Amino acid sequence: MTAMYPEKQWALNWIDERRSWLSAFHQEIWNYAEPAWREYRSAKAYCDLLRSQGFEVEEGTGGMPTAFKAVYGDGGPVLATYAEYDAVPGNSQQQTPHRAPRPGLHPWAAGHTDPHSSLGVAALAGVLGAKAAMERGRLKGTLAIFGEPAEKVCGSKPVHAAKGYYDDHDAFISYHPHPTNTTIWDTHCGSYWSAVFTFECHDPEDWVDPALLAGPFHSHTAPRCPGAIDALCLMYTNVKYAKEAMYPHTGSWTLNEFIMAGGQCTSDNLPPRFSQIQYAWRSPTLDIQQRIFDVLEENARRAAQVTGCQLSVRWVTKTRVGLANHAMAALTYGNLALVGPPTFDEKAREFARAIQRNLGIEPMDEPFTGECRRLTPPEEYEGQVRRQLPPWQKNFTSDDYVDYTWHAPTVRLHTSRPALKPPTPGFRYPAWAHNALGGVSHCIDPGMLVAGKTIAATLIDLLTQPDALTEAKDEFRRRTGGGVGGSRWTAPLLPRDFAPPVDLRWPEYVQTPRGEEWWLPTPLA
Repeated sequence: MTAMYPEKQWALNWIDERRSWLSAFHQEIWNYAEPAWREYRSAKAYCDLLRSQGFEVEEGTGGMPTAFKAVYGDGGPVLATYAEYDAVPGNSQQQTPHRAPRPGLHPWAAGHTDPHSSLGVAALAGVLGAKAAMERGRLKGTLAIFGEPAEKVCGSKPVHAAKGYYDDHDAFISYHPHPTNTTIWDTHCGSYWSAVFTFECHDPEDWVDPALLAGPFHSHTAPRCPGAIDALCLMYTNVKYAKEAMYPHTGSWTLNEFIMAGGQCTSDNLPPRFSQIQYAWRSPTLDIQQRIFDVLEENARRAAQVTGCQLSVRWVTKTRVGLANHAMAALTYGNLALVGPPTFDEKAREFARAIQRNLGIEPMDEPFTGECRRLTPPEEYEGQVRRQLPPWQKNFTSDDYVDYTWHAPTVRLHTSRPALKPPTPGFRYPAWAHNALGGVSHCIDPGMLVAGKTIAATLIDLLTQPDALTEAKDEFRRRTGGGVGGSRWTAPLLPRDFAPPVDLRWPEYVQTPRGEEWWLPTPLA
């Protein structure tokens, strides 16, 4: 087990003494519930807080208005973690044990699901706890915390990586709430790519036979050019049919779409001039990713030809796959064991029971799963994951933290968000129940604070135990064939001059004379 010593204890004590303050900040971020690329208030809250704590803050990093980098200290080693704070459209939920979107907003407004609100505050707690110990013990080194927007579209980290923000760091800590308390051993996340396909109808006049516009005929009676909506619908349909042929049904991959814009014209006999559809796909290898894109691009090109539209493609993101580091995983898990698993008090249990009662489930004495209340060694968790996967598959699911893993030794830490016991095998609680638990302090704070302490303790080890950092860096060099730029190293997939897609029509809150509204019209019922 990783040892306790004064500097580490100072960091943990600092977090304990500020539990209420950290909990209140989490509530602030949770209530903002801002979606990808539109986290203006959340990012400002982090930047203001970090400046007040003595950090130098760069806002708008990488050309992303809601991204930042905050730094404390100087010299090496340079250690970093990150905060996320984006919420998910369609998941608005109050802190109630029944389904209830936030009052005054559209029922399909955004809400925190994972929740990224506690993800970010855990990282914040870890960095601030380590900083307090550095000040008290006069430790040398540099701490950094990145503000990473738009994780739900894996948006910011590939941009930061491509633009050099992760260069010259010695180690990274990645955290995410999860039903288990562990660190990832080998099977890190796979790749996530996303692109927006735009169809534009520039010259509809070329479609119509001029003879039909002669004499008594006019545009109200002539055939209408297919237009941009037809192109989008053709692509949508073609992709649905082509899914079976994109890649064999082995391993795990997904492909999803979102219609961002359609029409920009009246329903008169005039063709819709503009439409956009976003596709996002994840798989365990970059070769599969490229194959899926090739099919998407060909379908889009054919749809544009059929409808007389012009096609353009804009990338949203392209992530790499995750690279393991056992030294970092073992070190961080040792600190997780030192801190201990989350414990849920009676107030948390009673809220969970209220959810069960409202769902017609007999309330349980212990409503939370065993996995969220105990530690799972990383090798044991690895075995659980591997039993689901074919032997050839090295990566699973997706998250853009993987781009950190190619620039310095990186650990992926999980601590539990509360998970409810199913009343029968195979039962799944509704999404609103998970979202509500993530906003109730008694339920979400335990895992968040355990994560913050584990991050702080690991940062202190890396600052004060040179052999631990050397072991992690040696392993990174072996795995990459020589470190950054080595023979087995994968470079960022986006170009250095990549323009982040912050200008696209992403879901967001808007201010009107009626107040703050969600971007969708209010439903009639």
